[in-house]
Amino acid sequence: MPLGDSITDYGCWRAWIWERFQKEGYNVDLVGGERAGENCNSLNFDRDHEGHPGFMAVDIVAKNQLVDWLKKNPADIVTMHLGTNDIFRGNRKTAEITAALGKLVDQMRDHNPGMRIIVAQIIPLPAVDKQVQELNQAIPAWTASKNSTASPIWVVDQWTGFTSADLKDGIHPSESGDVKMANKFYPALIHAMETIGGNGTRG
Repeated sequence: MPLGDSITDYGCWRAWIWERFQKEGYNVDLVGGERAGENCNSLNFDRDHEGHPGFMAVDIVAKNQLVDWLKKNPADIVTMHLGTNDIFRGNRKTAEITAALGKLVDQMRDHNPGMRIIVAQIIPLPAVDKQVQELNQAIPAWTASKNSTASPIWVVDQWTGFTSADLKDGIHPSESGDVKMANKFYPALIHAMETIGGNGTRG
């Protein structure tokens, strides 16, 4: 389940990940109640996701939305790129955001005690990038505090190496940004699958 805001909803990084799954022989079902997606170079890909434009992690928790999303679309692995709107729209502090992410992790594990969780250090947001960097710097220690053997969490650094050329509007990834996001999420997803099924779900 790709979970996030408009960066997940609009993001063609999901399409590039799907293409690699197909080329490398992995049988993967992306899940979620949303099916939006850009043209993505006319790629034919599994569009299911839970990317919601404008959504903040703190509101997803307050409204208990993830519980219903997971009930309708069960998942074994979640990629989570959240926090952009909490900073940009909500002016939320880092501690508030990590607390909300922690609640989301708890809800994932309530749904599936063996959930594999991939958390992004989010892509740059030039207008408020100091706050973005503060959140990203806090994520590894927060992740370590939430990690467990039964339900491991991995951090994927989506900020490092992401340039202004990788943003099409100062917020969302351009095509080059989508490729960079896919290239960072993909090996973490393969590793997560392998921890579930030995050799993953290649077939």
